Amino acid sequence: MQDVFPDIFQPELTDKDNEAVANPDRFDSVAGDNSSKRELANRSYEQKMSDIFSELYRVLEPGGVMTVMFTHKETDAWDTLTMSLINSGFVITSTHPITSEMPQRAGMRSSASADSTLLLTGRKPHEERDPENATPSLWSDVKADTRAAATEAARDLLDSGISLTKTDVIISAFGPTLRVFADAYPVVDDEDEEVAPRKALEEAREAVTQVLVEEFLDGEGIDDLDDITKWYVLCWLVHESQTFSYDEGNQLGHGIGVDIDAIKRETKVWRKNRGDIKLRSHDGRVQNVNEKPEDRSSRIPVNPDDLSFGRALDGVHAAMHVYDVKGESACCDWLRERNFDTDSDFKATLKALLQVLPHDHDDWELARDLAVGRTRDVLDLDFSPNVFAEDSEGPTQQGLDDY
Repeated sequence: MQDVFPDIFQPELTDKDNEAVANPDRFDSVAGDNSSKRELANRSYEQKMSDIFSELYRVLEPGGVMTVMFTHKETDAWDTLTMSLINSGFVITSTHPITSEMPQRAGMRSSASADSTLLLTGRKPHEERDPENATPSLWSDVKADTRAAATEAARDLLDSGISLTKTDVIISAFGPTLRVFADAYPVVDDEDEEVAPRKALEEAREAVTQVLVEEFLDGEGIDDLDDITKWYVLCWLVHESQTFSYDEGNQLGHGIGVDIDAIKRETKVWRKNRGDIKLRSHDGRVQNVNEKPEDRSSRIPVNPDDLSFGRALDGVHAAMHVYDVKGESACCDWLRERNFDTDSDFKATLKALLQVLPHDHDDWELARDLAVGRTRDVLDLDFSPNVFAEDSEGPTQQGLDDY
């Protein structure tokens, strides 16, 4: 190859300066008050990707197809990729998910990569578009089409029987979503401000999450729960793991109106784990009922002595703690004192946690204990047996013999 391309093989190292990568460390010396290192890195990455796609666009015949392999989960990466494709002139047509990675493989469970390879297809139109002179579309009109496209894509994937994680179902719906957005581009809001692709992706994520709730959660009342409890349940439902990407958890929070950074210290429902989110269990949130109140840490937010709780999750976690340290009889009295037999939010949260928590998790075992025996009678529960069936495992990697 050096005989054919001698100039390319002259340097001893690869050309890092022209590499298309969003690396904030490269912009230490030029970042300032007007632009952060991250903003400059993203801007440089988008420009380089646009240059790459523009050259691909140039060499393609009208009607030609280009396919990009993309395995990133974070919305920022998709936002940049979308603008690069739009700026170069491509029409986004579809996303094809292919299960190519082991979801449980070591070191990748909470990474920014998707468990599936996503092939995003763009086509060079027969007649070139001029986005700069195009009539802007109103976001209020595009929003409904965005949600409809994402919902339809998610339902089609779930009905197909393809083995995908729930996160990949969300990401796989980005293709049809971005096609709607690209067709309507440029998009502006009611104040004539340009709307970025990430807004469409946020709508898609919220719409597909609702589809997942309807598909995988057996029970009513989820939509009526307080926002923090709902976020906690949805995180377990979507990510099927205690630890996952901060961006994913943050985007999920935006969809239901939760600022996860604002609630972190006060509620302790999550903590940072090497830059990722790690959901806390009941034992990290509830004060020890066996200790005197004056001896308890004020940094632990849930007081099991309280007669009412502002968040349904706090009440369920407190009940788990009381059952764990004082036993079934004491827990029955504790539940009666707080009238949890008539608390629909408490019951909905308990039922949801039984369905989304891994069955080897301590909190799932305590939730199951609360839902059976004497505590079940006190709570007046009416759960179907499949709620605590231990054979519902979730998506598994398929092998060649499955086809």
